[in-house]
Amino acid sequence: MVGDGHVEKRSKDKKKKKKQKRGGGKKKMTAEQSLAFNSVTEWVYLDQSHSSSSSEDDFGVHQILNRAVDNNVVFELHSHSNFSDGYLSPSKLVERAHCNGVKVLALTDHDTMSGIPEAIETARRFGIKIIPGVEISTIFSQRGSESEEPVHILAYYSSCGPSKYEELENFLANIRDGRFLRAKDMILKLNKLKLPLKWEHVAKIAGKGVAPGRLHVARAMVEAGHVENLKQAFARYLYDGGPAYSTGSEPLAEVAVQLIHRTGGLAVLAHPWALKNPAAIIRKLKDVGLHGLEVYRSDGKLVGVIFTLQDGSLFSLLPLTVLFGHFQSNAAD
Repeated sequence: MVGDGHVEKRSKDKKKKKKQKRGGGKKKMTAEQSLAFNSVTEWVYLDQSHSSSSSEDDFGVHQILNRAVDNNVVFELHSHSNFSDGYLSPSKLVERAHCNGVKVLALTDHDTMSGIPEAIETARRFGIKIIPGVEISTIFSQRGSESEEPVHILAYYSSCGPSKYEELENFLANIRDGRFLRAKDMILKLNKLKLPLKWEHVAKIAGKGVAPGRLHVARAMVEAGHVENLKQAFARYLYDGGPAYSTGSEPLAEVAVQLIHRTGGLAVLAHPWALKNPAAIIRKLKDVGLHGLEVYRSDGKLVGVIFTLQDGSLFSLLPLTVLFGHFQSNAAD
């Protein structure tokens, strides 16, 4: 009996260890992660006391979950649907977000907000808050320099959308027109590199009415057998400045940030870790009203980066809020 008891105890201990190995204890958030979570929570879950009136268009989410906000709330503030270069429709994207426990989802397609209505309609069924957004393609050019660097600016709006929708849509439409020309130029360059592609192939992958991007060209290259995968397509041909790279009619990054301000949005610099000259870009855009930086990569890792400014001072990139105040419509610049 004593021996059986020891066997049972060892068996229980083994199961316990196995269980711990599977899930383990919950990791505590770092100070930076806590700051990020608290900042975004404060932005999204504003209560009545933060608004001058209950009807004010203030980015608030009033009683969306009908419970106190806790650390189990999942935010996804950068996503794409098949209205740009994503694989899922806005509806399917919302369903996927729901399955992953997301409660607040920002749809930020490239240079279009056309998928927002569908996302909002579907989100009602799942109790998810949709933040209308868009990822704007721009360029940054330093004074006295001929070189240009692609920069993406995320714009976030309240549930009512941009305050000057027509102005924003005209701005985005011009960029989308440039994306068509850009894709055709990339195809031309690939053909000259003895990697034949047809425009019809890329357009079919992009979908009817969708302004094609590099990812659509890359997918066509994979299907045509020119490369093994998307990563190879970008690494060899489509990277910024690559042999098949091309620009469209992207506006200056500063102009986009100023437009986002005029139309009642929040301007956030997307994936700054991918920039060649991040310090100069961040500094310049902050001067014209940039609200914050994206610092979580698509794999969920926090990019804790410290940039040295020209005057020798340092500033660290804190999750989602950085130096520019909380993500609120009345945030201090």
